[in-house]
Amino acid sequence: MDESVSGARTRLLSGPRVGPQSGADARQLVVFLHGWGSSGDDLIQLAPLFASALPDAEFVSPHGPERCDQNPAGFQWFSLARAEQDRTAAAARAVADLEVFLETEQERLGLSEGRVALVGFSQGTMVALELGLPRRFAGILGYSGALLPSARTASGADVLLVHGAADDVLPVAGMYAAVAELAPLGARVRYHVRPQLGHSIDHEGIVLGADFLRRQLLG
Repeated sequence: MDESVSGARTRLLSGPRVGPQSGADARQLVVFLHGWGSSGDDLIQLAPLFASALPDAEFVSPHGPERCDQNPAGFQWFSLARAEQDRTAAAARAVADLEVFLETEQERLGLSEGRVALVGFSQGTMVALELGLPRRFAGILGYSGALLPSARTASGADVLLVHGAADDVLPVAGMYAAVAELAPLGARVRYHVRPQLGHSIDHEGIVLGADFLRRQLLG
């Protein structure tokens, strides 16, 4: 598959990965999707923190398909400088890129969608929800994110959203709006608000996320 939903060529993604802590063949795959202006090198640092709960999981953290508009050292899934309609189309193209990336990863490891979990932060959470809600992944873990404006289905997706109450980049109201929109679509959504936390991930968020991934991938 070398064409996206918009007809543009698929952009091949790559990024750092960490193999199973157990040393055995991977039995699960956790895919990290970083925030705007960051890179896969950022979220892959979560792998050792989740590995104790998932010793047979492989972790991969692809870089976004575009260099960031305002931080050329980092990447983005789509430009924030676009109008809303253009952002939605650009996000759809990023999702198409990720679909190809995941097909390759699943084939390489011999894993079904039910053995794959998505973990996003900020813009990465937006893309994770856009990618994962219509599919049957084991779960979607989103930190400090929100929903993109688009028509969607949820296919009974299991979602955990974790957000800081003091987030001034993507205010927590966006998380509450996502919960309100997803529940009627049939998604099983849980959420936690971390008091006094800004646009970040804290220790408690890691504990909550690791427990969620363990239950979804090993339960």
